[in-house]
Amino acid sequence: MAIKLRLARGGSKKRPFYRIVAADSRMPRDGRFVEKLGTYNPLLPKDSEERVKMDMERVQYWLGQGAQVTDRIARMLEAAGVREKTERNNPKKGTPGKKALERAEEKAAKAAEPAADAE
Repeated sequence: MAIKLRLARGGSKKRPFYRIVAADSRMPRDGRFVEKLGTYNPLLPKDSEERVKMDMERVQYWLGQGAQVTDRIARMLEAAGVREKTERNNPKKGTPGKKALERAEEKAAKAAEPAADAE
């Protein structure tokens, strides 16, 4: 059984509230979980102590058992000083899409036409 530390969504529409849970990776996001480890309220200001609450003792236990963490939980643990900060690199994220590349090529072609006419 592969355990993951992840977020389970609660709250009403447009008012998210998350539980930090240890769950079997095969279970649905808001489905069955093994243990509730804390809460996360994204509506509170970033400097609020109530924004993220975690039972660090139990989090350490699950990490010791080999539980994997999702990216968002990893960031929370880094902010709490439990995990060392990892370098993230997603070079494809900043590259323009197909349409933007086509527009850039058209713009470059139009800019090249008057220069060729001037010669």
